[in-house]
Amino acid sequence: MVSIPSVCSQAEPGKPFGPESANALQLILKMAQDMGFATKNVGNYAGHAEYGNGSEIAAAVVHVDVVPAGDGWKTDPFSLTRRGNLYFGRGTADDKGAAVVALYCLKALKDAGVTGKRKVRVIFGAGEEIASNDLEMYFNKEPMPDMAFTPDSEYGVCNREKGILRVRISKAGNPSPVVRSFTAGTVVNAVPGMAEAVVEDTGGLLEKLKATAEQIPSGKFDFEKSADNIKITSIGKACHAAQPQEGINAAGLLVDLMAKVLPENELGMFLSFMHQNIGMETDGASMGVKMSDGPSGPLTLNLGLVRINAALSSITVDIRYPVTCKGSDIVGTIRRKAEQAGLSAEKILENAPLYFPADHPIVHLLQDAYKEVKGAPAKLYATGGGTYAREIPGKAVAFGPLFKDEPDRGLHNANENINIDRFMEHAQICLEALYRMMIT
Repeated sequence: MVSIPSVCSQAEPGKPFGPESANALQLILKMAQDMGFATKNVGNYAGHAEYGNGSEIAAAVVHVDVVPAGDGWKTDPFSLTRRGNLYFGRGTADDKGAAVVALYCLKALKDAGVTGKRKVRVIFGAGEEIASNDLEMYFNKEPMPDMAFTPDSEYGVCNREKGILRVRISKAGNPSPVVRSFTAGTVVNAVPGMAEAVVEDTGGLLEKLKATAEQIPSGKFDFEKSADNIKITSIGKACHAAQPQEGINAAGLLVDLMAKVLPENELGMFLSFMHQNIGMETDGASMGVKMSDGPSGPLTLNLGLVRINAALSSITVDIRYPVTCKGSDIVGTIRRKAEQAGLSAEKILENAPLYFPADHPIVHLLQDAYKEVKGAPAKLYATGGGTYAREIPGKAVAFGPLFKDEPDRGLHNANENINIDRFMEHAQICLEALYRMMIT
């Protein structure tokens, strides 16, 4: 599975997320067929493997697409590599490892001859990382589960998922007379680990940039001089947009450096807006959207994509907002701020928050499954991440596969990995959960 670089790409006939996403889905469904399961592929949007009988359906919902590899890997991101007790490769932790485990849990139930009141499915999505319509299209053809969990987060039970907003702020053309281009980010839901800008050399600029760069302790910059221009490369630290404070935003670093050296009329009004209203912030304070609540904590804002060239200037931000707040209020504030600066702002995506009561039956079932393996009930928690649980409203929560005491596993970053022993522990919990969902 890891060897398939299943990053969603341009659609092809019958392959809505490109060929590699379809290849990954087809491979895991072929694995399921070889195990003797009934399978279905819904247009390469999503598919399932099924075991058991009954009018109701329980499910584990996973995905087989991945984010781009990015830079900084010490191994081939699309070759599964074992070092000690760790497996490295894009998708090991998010979410191909969990997909394979869920399939083998289904096989364990089948091999043991377990029967119950519900059939069990493992549902494999193929476009989760781009917040696509993969499950929507699947559920147009197949019934929604009566209960489900998605092992695409952490333990214990995630009964609160913040709302997700993506907003693009743009202006036709490039308002800067000296900044030729500025590029950062490959996906909006990750902190960009690298950013590049090309700036006209106005005389003595390179020396000023180098001297100022030394005064920015969190930044790493490279400079390349040509006849008339200077190319500046900013190196940060990528991470998932749900925890942007854990990364170092290369785009924020780069605009900070340029704003310290270039006068505002040369920086241009677009980059000035970006610097003054976002910069290195991750809490939305300067944008006027800083907020928090008790159930889920503070809003986070990630400057995910920057594209500035002669034709267009745009930035795209990924916002995770508290479960008791309204996305429309946040969009309205950003739009007013942008329009005051002569820019336009548009909402390009919103996923409403998920908020499950603590006494919900699926919450109790999963807590007890966790206790069976770990000796204590799974705790409840909130996340800024977005999972498939939102696509199955009132019936699903996120549950595993990673444990909170594990170190950073490189999700959406370089050197993504899993600890084999801990992942087998997850497998035991996943099996117990599927078993209880099947027979309860």
